[in-house]
Amino acid sequence: MDMHLQQPHEAPPDPDPPVDAEPLPQAFGARVLMWKQDPSVGAIGTRTAYLPGAVLAGPRDARIAPGVPGIEQVEPNAAGDFVTQADTPQFDAVHTFAVVRQTLTMYQRVLATAGVAMPLPWQWNSSIDSSPLRVFPHGLPDIMNAFYSRTQGCLKFGDFVPAGGAGRVFTCRSFDIVSHETAHAILDGIKPRWLQADAPPQTGGLHESFGDLTAVFLALSQFDQCEALVAQTKANLHDTSFLSDVAEQFGLALGNRNGLRNADNDLRLSQVGTQVHAISQVFTGAVYDVLADLFAHERNPEREDDAAVLHRVAAYLGGVLLRALIGAPDTAATFADVVNGMLVVVAADGKPAAYGGFIRNQFSRREVVETGALPAGTTEEVYLPGAPLAACVCDAPGARQDRHACCGTMHLPEYKDAACLSARWSTQPGNAGPGGLSLPTLPTSPADLEADASLRA
Repeated sequence: MDMHLQQPHEAPPDPDPPVDAEPLPQAFGARVLMWKQDPSVGAIGTRTAYLPGAVLAGPRDARIAPGVPGIEQVEPNAAGDFVTQADTPQFDAVHTFAVVRQTLTMYQRVLATAGVAMPLPWQWNSSIDSSPLRVFPHGLPDIMNAFYSRTQGCLKFGDFVPAGGAGRVFTCRSFDIVSHETAHAILDGIKPRWLQADAPPQTGGLHESFGDLTAVFLALSQFDQCEALVAQTKANLHDTSFLSDVAEQFGLALGNRNGLRNADNDLRLSQVGTQVHAISQVFTGAVYDVLADLFAHERNPEREDDAAVLHRVAAYLGGVLLRALIGAPDTAATFADVVNGMLVVVAADGKPAAYGGFIRNQFSRREVVETGALPAGTTEEVYLPGAPLAACVCDAPGARQDRHACCGTMHLPEYKDAACLSARWSTQPGNAGPGGLSLPTLPTSPADLEADASLRA
């Protein structure tokens, strides 16, 4: 019998002590009750939305603040949210702020997704001036319009009683109108000379079209609206829908059968002359057709929900458009400049050749660009990848913009004086001009915002 005592096994070494994980960033933001579409689109109506980031009483944040004098400041509830009763001035203040914020956030996101490290400043911002855009939801009583003013640094929205109407129409309640005017402010911060009345007609058309397309892309940045649109159209974007009608309630108040403009149109440049409102619809219609083509191309219901595809495709196309606008000439930009920029972007992103084909085909059939080049000794145009497409129908030399049917922004006297723009740039210390504009560090947390006295009314 083995009398030796069995030696105990050595205890395994203690495992490494747990490492404390870094705390995850705390999410903060505010819920708001807002119109998710035009008030006349009953199927959408008012819904609760979430705005990530610091939102203070007003409501306001680092980039957007209520205009003074204006609607009395709206205070958040105990949960930090802005949920107010519809059809009240307080609701209008919250809704208008929310749409402006969502519009700016949408374009900041598409640039970040594309790896473009670029701020989207307001036109007056400089290294020493981070003043926010001021918003006046009821800023134009008894005025049937709305506008973005560079010199006042604000958006103002009108309200009126239409002829034979039973109630007052508030333009600030239109999801489309608010996003349209915000788009003017965003594009003016990037290309300040495009808004001048002495720019060529197509340059003015780009500004108006960007406003209308922003309303389309903002609607599709919200998944519930993508779901509603797919259900309404059975996934056919060329069916009549709330998406292609722009500012329905306002259009009806003016006696139209539908909205102010129809994004799903077949206008060609040879049909529109120098009327900026009409010119813009050519560009808008072409981009809308490209959106429909991309959606149809990417659809695969067996693998991905249609609404998810539409949400993804619209976000990408909106980013392509914005990047092409940024890359376009600072003055006298044409539709062809932006189209060629879009082709460069999709190629650089490594997208399938079909993407460029959709852009080329839709804009060529609207007489914006030629379909390709005409090599020597041939009778048919051939597309040469990487080669810019020539413009088809161009503005006549010295052509002047006709702005009579445009939104209020295009009618302001301040955009008729080029000297006013030059003086504004040259007198702002720290402002390097349109090509060198940069924003100072802006407060982002609630504590930082409270400490930033410049944001207080």
